Amino acid sequence: MKPDKKACEMTWQELGRYIDQSVLKPEFTQDDVKRYIQEGIDFNCKTVCINPSYLDIAIEMTKGTNTGICVVVDFPFGTSTTESKIEQMRIVLDKCKVDEIDVVSNYGLLRSGEYERFQKDVKEVADACHQMGSELKVILETDSLTLEQIEKGADLVAEAGADFVKSSTGFFTGAPSVGASNEVVQAMMAGAKGRCKIKGSGAIRTREHFLELVDMGIDRMGIGFKSTPVVLGITVDEIRNNR
Repeated sequence: MKPDKKACEMTWQELGRYIDQSVLKPEFTQDDVKRYIQEGIDFNCKTVCINPSYLDIAIEMTKGTNTGICVVVDFPFGTSTTESKIEQMRIVLDKCKVDEIDVVSNYGLLRSGEYERFQKDVKEVADACHQMGSELKVILETDSLTLEQIEKGADLVAEAGADFVKSSTGFFTGAPSVGASNEVVQAMMAGAKGRCKIKGSGAIRTREHFLELVDMGIDRMGIGFKSTPVVLGITVDEIRNNR
């Protein structure tokens, strides 16, 4: 959705609401997880995006804050069965009604032209997620797709009833890492046609790119912990010292 004012006129607190801070590296220690969840809270991020095994930590740390929780499911490959994806969500949402679930689509089906099977998987997962009280973001893994496939995928995801279509996991290694380029985001918007929200993730590392995407009307961005202070133009130490 187009913002009411230019991104360059927004405060860092306002810009923070566009961010899901990524805390997903599998090699993170528990201290790393705690550190970057806390930084996401300090930066006023909309959510911290975590792996399911760290849900207990995130629940405790975000309690009473302005930052919610997003949990990834079938991450980063998306090749589990539909039933498995739903059960993974159920395990998470039985413990805590997190704000959002990010699930990886079976983008191999999309690449194969198996549109009906691709959409059926997304719809069943979206319906189950909504019944359990959470919103669903569906990751296309756009680095593996052509622009035409990205637009078609966004169309199918929107038609299936997901809340967001999302570009990348950040873990795909089979092609150059373009991530949420302006061109990719435009293709997702063209496919979604306003029927669902747009989340860009992958290769958003400069403030200029971040602000451009906000002005384009993107709804959310997945930002790595190293890039959050860069795109917001403020460090966590500056925030803490000004409290």
